[in-house]
Amino acid sequence: MSVFGAYGIENAAQMIYLGLHALQHRGQEGAGVAVFDDNGRCRNHRGLGLAGEVFAQGKVLDIPGRIGIGSTQYANIAKGGLDNVQPLCFHHKTGDIAIAGEGNLINAEQLTEFLEDKGCFFHTSTDSEILANLIKKEGVEERIFRIKNALNMMDGGFSFVILTRNRIYAIRDKYGIKPLALGKLGDGWVVSSETCAFQLLGAEFIRDVEPGEIVTIDDHGIRSNHYSDFKKHKVCSMEYIYIARPDSDIDGCNVHNFRKEVGRRLADECPADADIVVGVPDSGLSAAMGYAERSGIPFETGLIKNRYIARTFIQPSQTMREKSVQMKLSAVQSVVAGKRLVLVDDSIVRGTTCLKIVKLLRAAGASEVHVRIASPMMKHPCFYGVDTSTKEELLCSDRNLEEACRMIEADSLGYASCANCVASTGGCSELCLACFNGEYPTSLYENE
Repeated sequence: MSVFGAYGIENAAQMIYLGLHALQHRGQEGAGVAVFDDNGRCRNHRGLGLAGEVFAQGKVLDIPGRIGIGSTQYANIAKGGLDNVQPLCFHHKTGDIAIAGEGNLINAEQLTEFLEDKGCFFHTSTDSEILANLIKKEGVEERIFRIKNALNMMDGGFSFVILTRNRIYAIRDKYGIKPLALGKLGDGWVVSSETCAFQLLGAEFIRDVEPGEIVTIDDHGIRSNHYSDFKKHKVCSMEYIYIARPDSDIDGCNVHNFRKEVGRRLADECPADADIVVGVPDSGLSAAMGYAERSGIPFETGLIKNRYIARTFIQPSQTMREKSVQMKLSAVQSVVAGKRLVLVDDSIVRGTTCLKIVKLLRAAGASEVHVRIASPMMKHPCFYGVDTSTKEELLCSDRNLEEACRMIEADSLGYASCANCVASTGGCSELCLACFNGEYPTSLYENE
């Protein structure tokens, strides 16, 4: 999922639309925009599909307005469907608000029960609806204090943008698990899940929103409030490893540079006797470059990604499901035939994709396939927004290295260590490594 906001910018809806295009990799199941028009009315349009599909007829984008927010949606079983596509708009006598968020509340079940006991009804399974109800239920103070009180009841990894008629609130969780960045565009302001969206718009990156911070953007400029004195910098390691675009910077560390450095260190940790290094597009390419650079083994383009397949389709038959990797990836036979390969990928979750890629390369004539993974062994589920909610889903939850290697039918298998992942940030950021080492930065409540 992703969030984006624009304040004080002419044709804000169009700028948000462009921002969502840059953030499309974070969610491909749905998209939405909410804008306050010049009459002070909140206009909202949401739909299933890519941003270009949702706004194909120019819906909302021609609305005159200088303030708005947007979101792309990553659906899982619990949070799919049109009802859960954000931003969500809420109407109230004190003024309309719209909210978009990403990440996951660990105590969502407890908060929902608390609010239902107070008479609230829920139309979605989103954390944004929980936040909206908490804000309205928490006393009669000025809105910023109600937002603070609401956030102090919420636990997990998240970022939110809240839109009112006159301002935007940009919020990051107190652990810093989810990224959120602030930028300047002309006389206006933009906020985004990733800095790559700023480059498309020609906006200037100002800074990251700090853990536990609420940045208020209005005609007074920007103001900072902190809703919690408890703060950590535990950025989700999967943001660097897999989720974020290579041209994004998170908490002072460039994603491409991080991946390439992990690849260099991986070559030292897990060397291989091979002829060429092949990266799995797209997020494995930077690490593969680093591995090749450090090992001295030539980097080659041995896999080609079909750029026209943007989403994982639900296939109608088992045969089609088995062909899903071939639909996305093709081996360059003239490059890999007869060669011993180092295959570098960002991570292994369930192992099914890696197995199919190894088989694909062998079918193209590769004599050996040595798999190297630019992250540690994923042994624990993530509860902060990455869709791995049970240990049973994970290849390495109850397998050692040799057993995992046999499951993916590789000649050898090696992983980067947690220590080298942390070191690859260059000291810019700490990391949440819970899915690798089981050390969760938050309480897990019922998830334990």
